[in-house]
Amino acid sequence: MEIRTVGVLGAGQMGGGIAQVAATAGYEVVLADASLALAEKGKAKIAAILGKQVEKGKLAAEVVTALVGRIRPASGPAEFSDCDLVVEAATENVELKLKLFQACDEAMKPGAILASNTSSISLTKLAGQTKRPAEVIGMHFMNPPALMKLVEIVRAVQTSEETLATVRATAEKMGKTVTVSKDAPGFLVNRILVPMLVEACFTLQEGLGTPEDIDTGAKLGLNHPMGPLELADLIGLDTVLAIADVLHRDLGDSKYRAPTLLRNLVAAGWYGKKAGRGFYVYDDKGQRAGRAL
Repeated sequence: MEIRTVGVLGAGQMGGGIAQVAATAGYEVVLADASLALAEKGKAKIAAILGKQVEKGKLAAEVVTALVGRIRPASGPAEFSDCDLVVEAATENVELKLKLFQACDEAMKPGAILASNTSSISLTKLAGQTKRPAEVIGMHFMNPPALMKLVEIVRAVQTSEETLATVRATAEKMGKTVTVSKDAPGFLVNRILVPMLVEACFTLQEGLGTPEDIDTGAKLGLNHPMGPLELADLIGLDTVLAIADVLHRDLGDSKYRAPTLLRNLVAAGWYGKKAGRGFYVYDDKGQRAGRAL
């Protein structure tokens, strides 16, 4: 199947990034959210990000104009009727994703592929709620999608070989390197990553070091580009907690349990960089301005 038009459900941090990547690859993009205003806001943010690249001389103005012109804001899944591939990028909440998957499934044409950017929720369960289980797949972009090179493809039990091949080719056209995971909690990347983030939070909770000490230790001692607490703030502490809870519940291993500190930060609304406060404090431009704890 040839992909010409890509729908993206969710115009936030991840959805907007996925829309930008798809438009950069030459696809027509339908960017939808809970309202047209939110979708338009997401498109405007993409234009602003790319505009800075023009100011720095890294992109030509006409290239950005054409790219942004390929993105059409939409008010919801009902506008995905002409899409060949839809990527759901909503909050990591299983009830919400099931509801949105059903709405997308109803709106999409026969044979179109329905993908989820979920980082932990079962694709087999999502596929089972649709009339197109063979065309359901996981397409997990890393954050931020425009910069990160990996797309983790997750194959549900029902996913067909044709769907897998089409989505792999689409991701590669977007300039991404592909890994393929079976459908299991956390898949490949988060199965490895989240225990490290959770353990870093435990070391902070237990007073073993400051946030800066923990992050510097990982960067200089392990040669990581970012420290685990910095990375958790970037991902979103609410997302980290949601994934940890899925791993703990579905695998039943205490090594995936979330510390009280992480739960308290999420309860306080301190979700990290997107909220302006997490393990660190961030200014209006998203730059780190100090320590929150």
